[in-house]
Amino acid sequence: MDWSLLTCARRDHITYAPDEPELRRRLTTGTPVGEAWRCLRCGTYVPGAPQGSGPADRAPLVKRGKELRDAFIMRFFAVERAVRGLLVLVAAYGVWRFAESRGSIQRIFEDEIPLLRPIAKQVGWDLDHSKMVESARHVFDMKAETLRWLAVALVVYAAVELIEAVGLWLLKRWGEYFAVIATSFGLPVEIYELAERVTVVRIGALVINIGLIVYIVVTKRLFGVRGGRAAHEAHLRSESLLEVEHAGHDADLRHHQDVRTDTAG
Repeated sequence: MDWSLLTCARRDHITYAPDEPELRRRLTTGTPVGEAWRCLRCGTYVPGAPQGSGPADRAPLVKRGKELRDAFIMRFFAVERAVRGLLVLVAAYGVWRFAESRGSIQRIFEDEIPLLRPIAKQVGWDLDHSKMVESARHVFDMKAETLRWLAVALVVYAAVELIEAVGLWLLKRWGEYFAVIATSFGLPVEIYELAERVTVVRIGALVINIGLIVYIVVTKRLFGVRGGRAAHEAHLRSESLLEVEHAGHDADLRHHQDVRTDTAG
């Protein structure tokens, strides 16, 4: 998939006219309908005047190719975090409401248990020793204050997830650091839960979180990995079309100098 062309189809092209004559010449061409300028993102020649102009080092830093794919992946993780945060908020609301109405819910629960016994017997389910029933009764025995604190903890956890989602969606470096640190703190809990009981959901959550940490740290060069922030920004700049064209111009100059040197020799 050509991520550059796909993005330009959605957001339109980005053109820029550098002040440097040679570089300017390499980014424009004549057409029957007038001049056309190369898009900084996909490299396509776009008829019409450039959207901006000035020194090459002030050109917009446009994500291209692999960087656009990375942005898509970051936003995929952002959506996953947002969905998880919203689900946790719903759970927090449910726990809070349950703490306020625990007594009436418990009475309904205990009244309905005898009605379910005949059905449970027919399917071979020992309702009196069911772990599900025992867990429900354990929850009913919890103090209302404990349940409220549990609801508050869930709200805090949901807030962390939503902050991660915002930072990753906006492609901010602080969001990448926040996501890595917050996710790392949650790994011991997930490993403990997996050691207690192995389920597909728990394995999937652990794999996703470890993958997120490794992917962000390596590709975004966090914590000094692969040269850190300076190397990451230098990579972005080197990937921009202006830098590619500038490098091509320098290569042409070196080639002409080598030819003149060989001729003189």
